[in-house]
Amino acid sequence: FVFVVGASGAGKSTLMKLLLREEKVTSGRLTVDEFDLTDLPERQVPYYRRELGVVFQDFRLFENKTVYENVAFAMRVIGEPMRVIRRRVPTILGIVGLQDKYNRFPSELSGGEKQRVALARAMANNPRMIIADEPTAGLNRDDAAVVLGLLKKAKRDEDRKRAIIVVTDNPEVADQMEHCAELE
Repeated sequence: FVFVVGASGAGKSTLMKLLLREEKVTSGRLTVDEFDLTDLPERQVPYYRRELGVVFQDFRLFENKTVYENVAFAMRVIGEPMRVIRRRVPTILGIVGLQDKYNRFPSELSGGEKQRVALARAMANNPRMIIADEPTAGLNRDDAAVVLGLLKKAKRDEDRKRAIIVVTDNPEVADQMEHCAELE
């Protein structure tokens, strides 16, 4: 569980893009588990990304899909059978405390609820790594604490060894954490 902090322009967004393989490494090496992102062939990128769960600062929810459909979408993309989706999505929504909002649309949710949907979607495929970009930005203190608590819970999940990387500009959030890397 690592928090990455740094001033504007330090490279936090670039690091995220490199880890998501949205940008290619131009010098040096970047390896995540068995994936060498420096030389990863384009045809392997989708397989690498299946091991990632991503929580974006702007949520990136589908406004025309319900909470359930937003979470299920991540599973449908990789071809999970409907029986697995029907079983797993309610479980994940229960973990993030949104089991009673499954048929709501994003426009009907608070910022904290939207972020919890984004986290549920990131967790849907049981990834080996969750990358969260400013997951507490724009949230009140209580909602931010809930989101951070859910990320900690995802790290402690007994069923899956998982890395969590949180990119943040908020030093108050990072100061609370055990492992923090500062980019300059």
